[in-house]
Amino acid sequence: MASIFESFLSTPEALDAFAERGFVAAMLRFEAALARAQAACGLVPKTAADAIAGCCALERFDVQAIARDSARAGSVAIPLVKALKELVAQADPQALAFVHFGSTSQDVIDSANALVTRGVLELVEVDLDRAIEALLALAERHAGAPMLARTLAQPASVTSFGWKCAQWAAPLVRCRGRLRTTAAQALAVQLGGAVGTQAQMQGKGPEVARLVAKELGLAAPSAAWHTQRDAWVALACDLGLMVGSLGKIAKDLSLLGQWEVGEVSEPSELGRGGSSAMPHKRNPVAAMVALAAAHRVPHHVAALLAAMPQEHERALGAWQAELAEWPLLWSAAHGSVRALAQALPGLQVDTDRMLVNLERLRAELPPQAAQEWFDPALADHAAGLARAQVAALRAQLKEMA
Repeated sequence: MASIFESFLSTPEALDAFAERGFVAAMLRFEAALARAQAACGLVPKTAADAIAGCCALERFDVQAIARDSARAGSVAIPLVKALKELVAQADPQALAFVHFGSTSQDVIDSANALVTRGVLELVEVDLDRAIEALLALAERHAGAPMLARTLAQPASVTSFGWKCAQWAAPLVRCRGRLRTTAAQALAVQLGGAVGTQAQMQGKGPEVARLVAKELGLAAPSAAWHTQRDAWVALACDLGLMVGSLGKIAKDLSLLGQWEVGEVSEPSELGRGGSSAMPHKRNPVAAMVALAAAHRVPHHVAALLAAMPQEHERALGAWQAELAEWPLLWSAAHGSVRALAQALPGLQVDTDRMLVNLERLRAELPPQAAQEWFDPALADHAAGLARAQVAALRAQLKEMA
């Protein structure tokens, strides 16, 4: 169960996906698919496969007991397979010998993790697309809106708010492409058996893996990846890049929304961003969630990278540490992108205040410096860049579709 603090920094969908019931359901999907694939390859009688698959209904399992017993067993798969065997023994004793046949605990857990992750990735992509579209729309709408650029936390020269939005959007579009490419390889079925060689499956292991992957909608790798975690961790790294890019946007929004600046603010609604003591405050809640993720996610990614040196054919401690970090990574990431996807379409942009801030600085400069750094043509130049960037980004998105 997520803590009360995790709940408001993530989303109900991501937390539910990695919760006990969601994960056990994914493991049962793997076991049913494995039995059916082995029956199709002649390794398991069809009657046995039907009996096994028929017992893989989540409501027939005590999920809390499985989670509790995993501490003693050292793996959540062991009590699950034990419970499945008990059900199969009652339904068809002759099918008992074929439960979890040729598989090992890491096979079912990694495959289930890939299934659950795919579902959360789909949620991330939906919200990422919403955030990107909101930024592109803002870039088009405010392409020529002059504003102060800031460098080294100080006012600089003239840019446009549209160009700033286009610059915010660009890394998110790149992240979108990387996530899709990396996920196509990382979200793969795991099926190697005891030491990764599929030895029990009489040379039919690759075909069984292909059929399991097809049923589950996962990739079919050329070999087991029990301790070869590069593709899996690469997906985590790409997710970390997305969260960092969202954090950059959130940082800028929080600075632009300060009362002394007052150029941009998050949408206002009852109960959002208020203060228990100061009624005048409008706290940037979406930026806060995205920045919290940007602080936390690098540590989760670092933990996954640190867990990559694993012992021989099966890890002792490193893989288990990875399993614990993975849901935290994805829950924080989805919280980040959901927060900005909800806030960006209703962003309140005060172009008048942008001009006031710009003119105030120009008035304090010597005439020659004011003319050089605050020429109206600078905003026009930024507007042209913004429109060109938006067109290029839309073309990239079209290619990804």
